[in-house]
Amino acid sequence: MITANHINKKFDGIEAVKDISVNIKNGEVFGLIGTNGAGKSTFLRMASGVLKPDSGEILVDEKQVYENSAVKAEIFYISDDQYFLPNATPLDMAKFYKDYYIRFDMTRFQEMLGKFRLEGRRKITTFSKGMKKQLSVLLGVCANTKYMFCDETFDGLDPMMRQAVKSIFAGELAERDFTPVIASHNLRELEDICDSVGILHEGGVLMQKDLEEMKLNIHNIQCVFQTPEDEGAALEGLDLVKAEKRGSLNTLTVRGKIDEIMAGINLHNPIFAESISLTLEEIFISETEVAGYDIKKLIF
Repeated sequence: MITANHINKKFDGIEAVKDISVNIKNGEVFGLIGTNGAGKSTFLRMASGVLKPDSGEILVDEKQVYENSAVKAEIFYISDDQYFLPNATPLDMAKFYKDYYIRFDMTRFQEMLGKFRLEGRRKITTFSKGMKKQLSVLLGVCANTKYMFCDETFDGLDPMMRQAVKSIFAGELAERDFTPVIASHNLRELEDICDSVGILHEGGVLMQKDLEEMKLNIHNIQCVFQTPEDEGAALEGLDLVKAEKRGSLNTLTVRGKIDEIMAGINLHNPIFAESISLTLEEIFISETEVAGYDIKKLIF
C-alpha cells in the first residue's frame, strides 16, 4: 500500500505539490490525472524515492521510501522523459536492470521483445517515441516489482499498442502481487483500466474516487412527466447533481441506487423514464462541478 500524508514540495519557491494525501491499495490500478504542471511527475518521483518531500511523509508498505534501497527495489519507475544508457540496445538495458532487480526475467523479456517486434540488438536511439514507451513497459513488467509507476505511459502509443499494454497489466494483476500507478493528462485513456482515480490540480488532490463505486452511485436519467406537478414532486425526491430540461424532456444526473431512483420516479406516473450509462468523463465532470470546479478546463 502507498500512503501519502500531507506531502509538499517546492522548487525555487514554486509549489509543485501542495498538501497531497492519498491512499493507493495493493492490487489496484490507480490513475493519477492532471494537466501538465499539476504535480503528477513530482508525486511519482517522491513515491519512488527519487525526491524527498519538503514536509509530510510518503510510505510504501508502511516504510519510508526515500533512501531506502529495499523499498526502492520493489518499485519500477517509468518517467515521461525515459532515460536509457548511451548507445544501449534493449538487451543492454535488460542486463543493466537485472543487476538491480533480482527477479528480472530475462527469458520472458526476450520473448516479449519478439511479440512486440522490437529488435533486441538495435540501438534504442533509433527507436520511435512509441517504441521506447513499449520497451520501458516491457522492462518494467519483466523486473517483476510489486509497484510500477508510469508517467504518461500511453502517450505516444497507437491504439493497438495501448490495448496490448493494458492486456499485459491485466495479466500481471491476475497472476501476482502487482500495483501499477499510471499518471496521465487524459482521463479517457484510463477509463477501462483503472480501479480508482485521483485528480490533481495546481499541486493538490482535487478528489480521489473508487471508479466502480462512482459508477454504481451516480446515474443519468431521461424522463418526461404528464404534469408539472408530477415533475416537481418526482425531482424533489431525488438527490440531484445536475438537471437540464429541453422541451418536456428532463435529463438528470442523480446520486443513489438505480433501483431506488427509478422506483421514486415511477411513483409520479412518468410518460417516459430510462437510465442511460454515464462515461467516466461524464461522472467526473458532474462530481467536480458540484465541488465548484470545471474539470473540462482542467484535464480535457
